[in-house]
Amino acid sequence: MLLLLALMLPAGVGASGAPMPLPAAVQQAPVALLVDLSAGQTLYARNAERRLLPASMTKAMTALLAFDLIAAGELDENAEVTVRPETAAQWAGQGTSLYLKPGQKVRVRELLLGVTTVSANDASVALAEAALGSTAAWTARMNQRAASLGMRGSAFHTPNGWPDGGKTYVTARDMVRLARALIHEHPQLYRRYFGHRAMDWQGQRFPNHDPFAGVVTGADGIKTGHTREAGYNFLGAVERDGRRLVLVVGGVPSYAGRAEAARALAEWGYAAWDSRPFVAQGQVIGRARVQGGAARSVPLALARPFSLTVPKGTQPRIATRIVYDGPVPAPIASGTPLGALEVRIDGRPAHFLPLVASESVGRAGPIDRLVNGLLGLAE
Repeated sequence: MLLLLALMLPAGVGASGAPMPLPAAVQQAPVALLVDLSAGQTLYARNAERRLLPASMTKAMTALLAFDLIAAGELDENAEVTVRPETAAQWAGQGTSLYLKPGQKVRVRELLLGVTTVSANDASVALAEAALGSTAAWTARMNQRAASLGMRGSAFHTPNGWPDGGKTYVTARDMVRLARALIHEHPQLYRRYFGHRAMDWQGQRFPNHDPFAGVVTGADGIKTGHTREAGYNFLGAVERDGRRLVLVVGGVPSYAGRAEAARALAEWGYAAWDSRPFVAQGQVIGRARVQGGAARSVPLALARPFSLTVPKGTQPRIATRIVYDGPVPAPIASGTPLGALEVRIDGRPAHFLPLVASESVGRAGPIDRLVNGLLGLAE
């Protein structure tokens, strides 16, 4: 049964309004999406669910999978691996490359920096083979990870985004889900491997083609992508004063156009919108009914801190409600996802923030069942 609990939270009351006009460069991008991760809100979307060829944006998923393996102790950043002769023969010099040599000894962290900073195709394949033995095993895990993130509009058949006849595809919305996982699940690894302007390797300096690096204040990633078929794509991330924006521009016809659209969209996200405090992490904002539990209900809280983002200079009306499938069967562990807080801001589509149990609830014993039954009769 779907239960809806109304919950009104303090908010300014007054005239709502639209944000300042979108820059022309953004309007010309075939695909554009801007999400405020700090608020869980979409600020702008065009063709966000349309399939697009990611090209080297694919490497963001390769980085996430590597981060997962490092965090799980299954991949050692400092381990030295040997480049397979077949890998060097096929991929060295193929597109953007570290020009790996047959039998060359290279550390995992160097391959990973080659992926995230240089966008090296050979480094992506060498990393996949070193970690899981083959690119087939690697891409299988990429698709498993995508499914776990709800990336239903995406499929991966290569670790580096090399053209494969359209077998690898994504949506802008899915790429934001991927970015959220990189940033929130692996913050230290994200800072270690993304946001570098260049990589020094084998006596050469390899630049990062990220249009944000060193140009946009607070920018720290994430990944460009370009092929003739895909056009110019970019998955970007910026953080200023604790407010995190992630954006995607896709299918742009030129390198300069991609840079202009991405920078303009990020600046618009800060200039046209205000961020306001909302509900703190751990603050109980409602309760969910429990079935067969030692308690008849469980308190609900936001999974992490969230702000609210509203058009600059406005005081829109804000309404919220808790949505969950219930009653929730016991036992329930603290931190278990149990539903969402629906937030409606005048003039904007509703968005949903994840709710978790803020306490554990065990199964009901005989006395609990008796008490709960009597309380139910009294209702």
